[in-house]
Amino acid sequence: MMKRVAILGATGLVGQRFIQLLYKHPWFEIAVLQSSGKSAGKTYGESVKWVIDTDIPVEISQLPVEPLNAESIVKEGIDIVFSALPSEIATDVEKELARRGLIVISNASPMRMEPDIPLINPEVNADHIEVLEIQRKKRGWSGAIVKVPNCTTSIFTLSLKPLYDDFGVKRVVVSSMQAISGAGLTGLPSMFIMDNLIPYIEGEEEKVEEESTKIFGSLGSDGILHNNNLLVSASCHRVMVLEGHTIAVFAELEKKNAAIEDIVRAMEEFKGNKIKGLNLPTQPEKPIIVRRELDRPQPRLDRYEGRGMSVVVGRIRHDKVFNGVKYIVLGSNTIRGAAGNGVLIAELLVRKGLV
Repeated sequence: MMKRVAILGATGLVGQRFIQLLYKHPWFEIAVLQSSGKSAGKTYGESVKWVIDTDIPVEISQLPVEPLNAESIVKEGIDIVFSALPSEIATDVEKELARRGLIVISNASPMRMEPDIPLINPEVNADHIEVLEIQRKKRGWSGAIVKVPNCTTSIFTLSLKPLYDDFGVKRVVVSSMQAISGAGLTGLPSMFIMDNLIPYIEGEEEKVEEESTKIFGSLGSDGILHNNNLLVSASCHRVMVLEGHTIAVFAELEKKNAAIEDIVRAMEEFKGNKIKGLNLPTQPEKPIIVRRELDRPQPRLDRYEGRGMSVVVGRIRHDKVFNGVKYIVLGSNTIRGAAGNGVLIAELLVRKGLV
């Protein structure tokens, strides 16, 4: 049976990706579009500044864009709400929907660090979805909120998972080169980024460091416990690339002198054991693709591997300072790092019978 879904913040960049990924999805039907801006009262085609490289589906372009309203979502019999709302307005709306019995999958950063709110990167920590039972009991909700990690965190932690499982990881230093699409549809004026690199993204480094330890954490009686044995240091930077975050990763492994051949094999053979065998429609066949060329991965060439759901790793080599490994990982920030991850979480919930 098809699940009816609503998209909040539908006219923004992540909202557009949700449209692209959910249109003609085998499990989901787009039924409601809502926006916090001036788009309400128009059709989607009239209100959106479409920037995705596929056309707006005709049926979707004719749907009305409603103002944010929990009551109308409940009346429409919606099963899952995908939230791409700005952080400053997301929390109240999402909590109200969860109280009203809706499943909310949110890209907004507020509440990501609360112990009873799962922060899911499905191939890495799908088991954390079990915390929803604690969330409902603690908050008295019949619905639930699930958070999508920060885009850089999603790409980075997916690449780190096979190393963590097979070799153990003590410390990690990450340095990101993040695409301008990560700032949203109108978030970064061209005068700021053209012929330039911006060495600071507000709040980004803290998100990567804190979210990673939660994703690699464990379930406790009151919620998710952070993995305080995993030390993560991040430096995040905006570069003049349209789509695709590139991250340099330097990892100290518990297993000293691990052979590079073994590390490459672990990454190439990684199937995302947390969701292996679930046959989720958005699940990539190969979550991690390893390139052996010295000059790959590159955003323009590699960002849409696995329909944007795979990350691409290259330049895997020994790190003599950490006595570990260093490599480059690239992923689509709007698909793997945002909307695609949200759709994959929704599929996981359906397969687990939680929707």
